[in-house]
Amino acid sequence: MGFDRVTSRLDDTNLSRRGFLAGTAAVGGGLLLSLALPLDQSNAASTNFAPNAFIRIGDDGEVVLTMPYVEMGQGTYTSIPMLIAEELEVNLSQVRLEHAPPNEKLYANPMLGVQATGNSNAMRSAWKPLREAGAAARMMLIAAAATRWNVDPATCRARDGEVIDAKGRRLKYGELVADAARAAVPEKVTLKRPEEFKLIGTPAKRLDAPGKVNGTARYGIDARPPGVKIATLAQSPVFGSRLKSLDDTEAKVVKGVRQIVRLDDAVAVVADHMGAAKKGLEALKIEWEDGPHAALSTAQIAGQLEQATLGSGTVAQSNGDADKALAAAVTKVEATYQLPFLAHATMEPMNCTVHVRKDECEIWIGSQAVARVQTMAAKAAGLPPEKIIVHNHLIGGGFGRRLEADVAVRAVEIAKQVDGPVKVVWTREEDIQHGMYRPYWFDRIAAGLDAQGKPMAWKNRFAGPSVIARWLPPAFKDGLDPDSTEGAIDLVYDLPNFHVEFVRVEPPGIPTAFWRSVGPSHNVFVTESFIDELASEAKQDAVAYRRMLLDRNPRARAVLDLAAEKSGWGQALPKGSGRGVAVQFVFGSYLAQVAEVEVSKDGNVRVRRVVCAMDCGTVVNPDTVQAQLQSGVIFGATAALYGEITLKNGRVEQTNFDTYQMLRMNEAPVIDVHIVKSAEAPGGMGETGTSLIVPAIANAIFAATGKRLRKMPVDSSVLKLPA
Repeated sequence: MGFDRVTSRLDDTNLSRRGFLAGTAAVGGGLLLSLALPLDQSNAASTNFAPNAFIRIGDDGEVVLTMPYVEMGQGTYTSIPMLIAEELEVNLSQVRLEHAPPNEKLYANPMLGVQATGNSNAMRSAWKPLREAGAAARMMLIAAAATRWNVDPATCRARDGEVIDAKGRRLKYGELVADAARAAVPEKVTLKRPEEFKLIGTPAKRLDAPGKVNGTARYGIDARPPGVKIATLAQSPVFGSRLKSLDDTEAKVVKGVRQIVRLDDAVAVVADHMGAAKKGLEALKIEWEDGPHAALSTAQIAGQLEQATLGSGTVAQSNGDADKALAAAVTKVEATYQLPFLAHATMEPMNCTVHVRKDECEIWIGSQAVARVQTMAAKAAGLPPEKIIVHNHLIGGGFGRRLEADVAVRAVEIAKQVDGPVKVVWTREEDIQHGMYRPYWFDRIAAGLDAQGKPMAWKNRFAGPSVIARWLPPAFKDGLDPDSTEGAIDLVYDLPNFHVEFVRVEPPGIPTAFWRSVGPSHNVFVTESFIDELASEAKQDAVAYRRMLLDRNPRARAVLDLAAEKSGWGQALPKGSGRGVAVQFVFGSYLAQVAEVEVSKDGNVRVRRVVCAMDCGTVVNPDTVQAQLQSGVIFGATAALYGEITLKNGRVEQTNFDTYQMLRMNEAPVIDVHIVKSAEAPGGMGETGTSLIVPAIANAIFAATGKRLRKMPVDSSVLKLPA
């Protein structure tokens, strides 16, 4: 599939935004279609970019898609080519992919305004423009064949990479590309109707699977340029502190160790292989300064956030008069919720290979934001961005961690002192203790119920950082950003007096970052847990209560009904077991989940079964939908049951998978996925299952035990039955 590296560098060309197709050109005897993805005009930053994807058809008939998104297990490198292949009338096996090089003018994500893969929006961004590109290419190839045969193009059709006329004459695409390249781009294209789809909606096999099975797939950690050395590092255990002293005498005599690199806040050992590098690192005698955050604890940060919710924040959404309705309510329900810092713990260790030369820097990495890597590496190397060559690779787990460029910056800092290429690999301990973390959040929420138990007021004030304010400053406006508030506002329910405020509080001494499902991973837990509390206070069934509030949202009601039906909602369960339900609309998709849990006498929770009902609009590849929901459930269940990063004396206490536990294979629940057929445009998939499973589990635990968990992860001591 050619996923090993970027195999093509395209000119930095400014393309017209007047249409989705900016032009064609003959390239090496082939046809090149440059596709300008439509801009999201609501994002002012987008006006600074010309987002593009490129289709190239060679004279051998091969279709090459220079992919503006990255593959990190979510199936993008299969589902997006399906869009091209569908309209172009070629077999999926005829499409080959190349990683897009860093170029924000050509490859910026139209929903983000920067070149990045995240926010579950690759398919949402590509759905229409890539199909239009395939359809336009098909029309041009048909026109070229019709001209050659001197017939009306309407009498010709495309199929399996060929143009066929009424007489049965055939010309392969490769025979037509030179003529098609000279043809005018059609001003209007007709897309297939859903009933005409041959590929879209079918369970296509993953194009990247064979290479991942047979070992030929190339990840960032697989990069081995000639002469490469291996390095690993130790960084200051307290964020913001510095190296005080270093004795490297014993490390230098370790066999295979070639060099010790000192930085202000880190030390790296460069060796012939990882084993030698690790032994050398263990032999170092390092003394660190304490720094300004040496006394910092999780409790201090939580207290700061709690205090912030007692004040006022920026209004994220306000409908009606929540204060007045709350005062008039028959019943008032109040609660506070907390969610912890979380690490990403990607299975592919954080790594980056760098070769710094006199006038250029070459980088091998797996990144969700390759242009960001180029820009920040340029600053670290002291070179202009065009002198930074970045080879992107498959990603062995991103989850938002690889949207950051700190790893590349650190590798460049080390490589500047090394003669030749060096691969810097983070140990698991170094990754977990020096990562960038899902923020800690604190919510203070209240609701008022009428005499029938129906909510007549909803008021929520939550405090935490804004990752977007740092990562994409133009998107943080007037104290708000779309990530921090998603899942807390624009709820699926009919809530007449609704008021939500966000208080931005940046924690000291610990860096925060995007984490799979990001804002909704916090907000959906709070809103769906609290809706469950309201149902309990009203002494109503959790499904029936939600359904009562969904009269104006038929898509949300449909997934709720489906999940309830398929889960056997209402059927008896053994003592100590319970079902919990949750519903959301985030990332452009509707999802309902029912979790079934078993709570032992000692308070340990086992998630036995999860039923998912998904309406993500038009489904491109149902296998991908199922896989992403299964993956998201496992990721989120891990966080619900075990996930927590804590600070003591300014240091992250967790070190490896013994103290930052993952859900084991024998703990994995049965996951049933049911997809609602829809003709709506596709919604996002990669993160939806993660955000919803946490409240579904918490609500199931309440159903099993009568104990409400308002702080994650699950604390078995709270659930333990008395002796």
